[in-house]
Amino acid sequence: MSERSGSTDKADWSKKQWREVLTPEQFHVTQEKGTEPAFSGELYGHKANGIYKCVCCGQTLFLSDHKYDSGSGWPSFYQPADDTGVETETDSSHGMVRTEVTCRQCSAHLGHAFDDGPAPTGMRYCINSASLKFVAKKN
Repeated sequence: MSERSGSTDKADWSKKQWREVLTPEQFHVTQEKGTEPAFSGELYGHKANGIYKCVCCGQTLFLSDHKYDSGSGWPSFYQPADDTGVETETDSSHGMVRTEVTCRQCSAHLGHAFDDGPAPTGMRYCINSASLKFVAKKN
């Protein structure tokens, strides 16, 4: 993703600016609160060591050490990388009540969190591949 002229604070970018730098699927997921089809995302079965960052702003979100196979069809993590990357809020769309997960820095929609995950947290952060950029850990 390239930097655009004008505002460098991506939290203030317009939909038009996001459309210019994101793929149609990334835009749909992160800006329109969409969901990629289950088992379709390129990071679903991904097992390399590294950091998962926001595809929009580059904020660190999740670590590969916290990723696990939930069988849900989306990359799943039992906790965020730290307390600064993501935030949650109640999502009552589509006739159900869920916990939406967004990037704390740019407000991009990432996915949803559920309380049916493994120890040590009991949480499952079910995140769309299209909202993530993976950066491999350097040895």
